[in-house]
Amino acid sequence: MSEDFLHRDVPGFRKRMFRLGLATNYGVDGTDLEWALEQGVNYVFWTPNARKVTTSLKAALKRNRESIVLATGPTIGFFGGSIKAACERLLKKLGTDYIDVLQLFWLGRTSAWTASTIDALISLRESGMVRAIGASMHDRRRAGKLVEDSPLDMLMIRYNAAHPGAEQDIFPHLAKQRKAIVTYTATRWGGLLKRPKGWDGPVMTAGDCYRFCLSNPHVDLVLTGPKNGQQLKENLNDMKGKGPLSEQEMHWIREFGQVVHKASSRFTFRF
Repeated sequence: MSEDFLHRDVPGFRKRMFRLGLATNYGVDGTDLEWALEQGVNYVFWTPNARKVTTSLKAALKRNRESIVLATGPTIGFFGGSIKAACERLLKKLGTDYIDVLQLFWLGRTSAWTASTIDALISLRESGMVRAIGASMHDRRRAGKLVEDSPLDMLMIRYNAAHPGAEQDIFPHLAKQRKAIVTYTATRWGGLLKRPKGWDGPVMTAGDCYRFCLSNPHVDLVLTGPKNGQQLKENLNDMKGKGPLSEQEMHWIREFGQVVHKASSRFTFRF
């Protein structure tokens, strides 16, 4: 694998990171997690519904805690007190003394950005129970404002060839405060892996999708969310020996992404 491309020192996580992180909540099991860790994956996004990996994750954290950056958060985050209580439950469930990244999920929908929730996150970080605080959201303009002025250490945002809007709404704001940026939906839920009607050129692979994200210097990590071990191995193997997109690759991928976006927009129902 390309060392310079697939590894980066991320100050917000205090570690050198393998830039393909594993989302464990789509179907992989404990054996798959162990295999990924052996390959060098060290960013693990876990939610309480990822039950098939919990036992193995807990064992891995006990075995070598500092080798893993654990990202998780409360399922619902509307009140400061509930966020603190959820953090304590997560620590107990996973048998660890701290969480590397505690984040609010889907900010604006299943969590809120209020004085109460902000104070709770900062308090948890200051206590040492949490090393970094973050949030995930689809609202790019709001994300841009939080990048520019907030106590957050990281943001988890949607970014792919069909939805590159973060390049205008989020990334320019990083000049003032450098937050860790983790992107997800790289394959657009598989939509970028299919040939749209009328497209005669090449179709993206999962590796192309991840390389598109990581070719942007503002992106620290991209998540892969495989449904099973086979997909996980295919995704990681597709990245072997490859670096950033060439100018020619970037050109066709951006064009392809626009076609996919337009094709899907035609089937969007508005009420």
